[in-house]
Amino acid sequence: MPPASLRVEFHCHTRHSPDSLVRPADLVAAARRKGIDRLVVTDHNRIAGGLEAQALDPELVIVGEEIMTTEGELLAAFVIELVPSRLPPLEAIAILKEQGAFISVSHPFDRLRSHWSPGALAAILPHIDAIETFNARTLSPKFNQRAAAWAAEHDLPGTAGSDAHTLFELGRATMRLPAFTDAAGLRIAMQQVHYETRSSGLLARVGSRWASLVNKLSG
Repeated sequence: MPPASLRVEFHCHTRHSPDSLVRPADLVAAARRKGIDRLVVTDHNRIAGGLEAQALDPELVIVGEEIMTTEGELLAAFVIELVPSRLPPLEAIAILKEQGAFISVSHPFDRLRSHWSPGALAAILPHIDAIETFNARTLSPKFNQRAAAWAAEHDLPGTAGSDAHTLFELGRATMRLPAFTDAAGLRIAMQQVHYETRSSGLLARVGSRWASLVNKLSG
């Protein structure tokens, strides 16, 4: 691997997501400890956690958002302003494009979570930069394999991420990329992506279920 490459965690959450208890400061500290060079914080329909983390380490943290649309979830990096949830996909994508964001798609074929129908995914194909081809929380390998096959079929880059909702998951699925500083640079860097991936297993799901319960009880 070239020494100039960056280790990128593209998909992770903080306590600003309803199913995580991770404080942004702890996420930043864990990323530093685990040798992560760029951390895209992608809370569910929120950017406050990403902004809080970025204030602690502007070089490390990229503000992102995992956005629930009426069809499935988008996964964006270099988000400047919050994109509301439950919009039609093309409407959400238009808002992201106005911000110059990099647009991927979360776990597109994971039938155990929110996923995209083939028709809905095909409809947004001309308007996105990538799809997530490896998500460490996907319990069945076939869902990631289908995403990778779909990306290859449509000549689309694939992002990989841990989808970490707890600190132990962080860094379990990362990408090695040439240096980049913005969404345009990331699009170019994705042409030379290398993946370092492993599954987080069922325990990760238990952690987020526990976090959901704690957050509900605490209001």
